[in-house]
Amino acid sequence: MSPMTRNDSDHPSQDEETPLLSSEPVTENLVTPVPWAQLWVLLVLQLAEPLTSQVIYPFAPEFVRNVGITHGDESRVGYYVGLLQSIFFASQALTVLLWSRLSDVVGRKPILLTGLFGLSLSMYCFGLSTSYWGAVFSRSINGALNGNSGIMKSIVAEITDPTNLPQVYAYMPVSWSTGSTLGPMIGGALSRPAERYPNTFGNSEFLKKYPYFLPCAVPATFSALAWVLSFVFLKETVSSPMTFRSLLTKKSDPSPSVVEIDEAEKPYPLRRLMTRPVLLSVLNYANLSLVDIAYRAMQPLFLSTPVSNGGLGLAPPAIGRILMYFGILNAIFQLIFFARIHALLGTKKLFIGGLLCGIPMFVLFPLTSVLARAYGVGRVVYLSVTLQIAFALGVNSSYGCIFIYLSAASPNRASLGATNGLAQLLVSIMRAIGPVVTTSLFSLSLAEGYLGGGMVYLVLLGVSVMSIAFATALPRQVRRLV
Repeated sequence: MSPMTRNDSDHPSQDEETPLLSSEPVTENLVTPVPWAQLWVLLVLQLAEPLTSQVIYPFAPEFVRNVGITHGDESRVGYYVGLLQSIFFASQALTVLLWSRLSDVVGRKPILLTGLFGLSLSMYCFGLSTSYWGAVFSRSINGALNGNSGIMKSIVAEITDPTNLPQVYAYMPVSWSTGSTLGPMIGGALSRPAERYPNTFGNSEFLKKYPYFLPCAVPATFSALAWVLSFVFLKETVSSPMTFRSLLTKKSDPSPSVVEIDEAEKPYPLRRLMTRPVLLSVLNYANLSLVDIAYRAMQPLFLSTPVSNGGLGLAPPAIGRILMYFGILNAIFQLIFFARIHALLGTKKLFIGGLLCGIPMFVLFPLTSVLARAYGVGRVVYLSVTLQIAFALGVNSSYGCIFIYLSAASPNRASLGATNGLAQLLVSIMRAIGPVVTTSLFSLSLAEGYLGGGMVYLVLLGVSVMSIAFATALPRQVRRLV
């Protein structure tokens, strides 16, 4: 039996105290080697999503101001920036479960290829957008065609076992963090190149007309190259996948290949996935993503808002550098410390500890604003920003933990795609709601002066406390996948 396979009879007896991974120590000679050949391919492929999603962050507020959608009203910038960030996840929520469940049947590889194509196409479209609603449409394409995040988690679970899974999950954030580092750096450095680098691009009428095409073209081209890499080197992890043609022409009677599959290796219908372990893992993943996306949406908006309105008034290149430093530090921290801290604290304690870091992370927004007004944007303010980034690293440590819970919660190996798809569906909804609500609350706080403009931070603190309370329901240990 596959190390990722277990009988369905295991699930009815589970409760919140049932281990999902054995807590027994694993001796060194029993640890399975990391499958580096396929892992490196996945790490490269995972770069594509943070590159495409976060390249717009440094210049999104400037883009919104320049296209005239706000008619010069600074308090409305947050609404439109939030919508631009949220529309990707809203459209993804409509299709991600379909892509994930389809990957259980036709295989992971063809769905990944479709997603990479969508990322590339949408970013070229965004770079050519001269209106706000054109940019919204391109972000919608980006989300609707992309279900890769959940599918890559399924592949990781399929090529690993419980002895090397925490080590592999220590590497996965490195890829995401690298993309999160390069994306803002590219967006901040290459936006409006004709103005910023007149000696190199000053004569380009094309780049004058499309000032954000160059930063968008870089991740778009990378996604196209990642498509080629995936097509050539990525191995299929679903046994006996159906072709799209056979799926479309399938009769009502099961085909011989389906009959031969053992019942335990069939994908479960959606209603049978609604077990307590799955729901607890999915809901906690959603809570974590809400805390994280609220911070990521607030950070560039806060950094770009004038000091007089409660921000720091930084330009896109400075914002890009701050986001770049966060990505670098996150990659180093997760790679060096995640597996060690996980071995010391265990999955649940580390998950809750990461969420606890969200409280000071949000408190530092208004505190930094007070410091900026009192001392100007100097050493003290940047020290406060650095401290906030340190707490954000703690929040990001929770991702590896919840991925372990999700992998263990799936009722069988054949349902990994559906389980991760269900999780990604709810996460996409949270990530769609989070940015637009957070940035809108920021704008509303400024426009109406609620709590001196700080109402948004009180709400974010409430979200953090709620996520911590909900995490206490997770099991103390994670059951071994046998």
